[in-house]
Amino acid sequence: MSQHSEYFVAPNSVVRTIWGKADTVLFIFAGAAAEFALNKAVDWLYFTGRLPADPLARLFSTVEYARQIVFAERAAAERAIDTIAAIHAAVEAKRGMAIPDWAYRDVLFMLIDYSIRAFEALERPMTLAERAEVFQVFTRVGQRMGIPELPASYANWEQTRQEHLAEHLEYSRFTADLYRQYAKHLGLFRYRLLLQAQRVVVPEPVSQLLRLGRVRWLLPALFAYRYTQHLPFSKWARESLLPDGYKEKILRLDVAPTTELRAAG
Repeated sequence: MSQHSEYFVAPNSVVRTIWGKADTVLFIFAGAAAEFALNKAVDWLYFTGRLPADPLARLFSTVEYARQIVFAERAAAERAIDTIAAIHAAVEAKRGMAIPDWAYRDVLFMLIDYSIRAFEALERPMTLAERAEVFQVFTRVGQRMGIPELPASYANWEQTRQEHLAEHLEYSRFTADLYRQYAKHLGLFRYRLLLQAQRVVVPEPVSQLLRLGRVRWLLPALFAYRYTQHLPFSKWARESLLPDGYKEKILRLDVAPTTELRAAG
């Protein structure tokens, strides 16, 4: 038995590197915020009312579950996954219908894709083995939740992901309303930064449906970020761009995996 078998995700996994840094997590959810708004099952997020009422609060709730899974010991991670499944089951019971299996797969696919895209935008290109590791971790999450017909390999996932992007996205009244909520809760300047981040990380089908355009003035800033991210100025700049009520929450995401492990232990 491996010495790391007590963890759902190995301590040296690239997935922990990705999810142990606030900047990367914020880019993941910039992408997810775009794609959630387009998904044909977005009405489920409106059924509870939580997402349109406060999309930032919903983001941090989702982040917390993801980080529990990534950094906790195996038993705690599995409890977190079971809790997610129970929450969805309760919503299904309240609405009297089931969330489509493909919608569950879509969310898993977003976590895989934007984990990779965010890391590559901020850090460096990933190896094929690292990409496969991201796929394997979130596939195990899906398996624990009982989601059927998950791709068997990273190569299979790449093909299935393209099919999902082609079949499951549309611009709807929910899309327009969600973007109004993003603008309302972020303010104009931060909202424009969100759009720039989305231009950097989203796949082409998402960009086209949202008409995000191709002007990416954030790219030069990201290039500079790779060389200055450890300087105090970089952290000050990031903090200044966040809503006051969420600064502390976002800074708590910026915790090294070793610190998380000591806290979990």
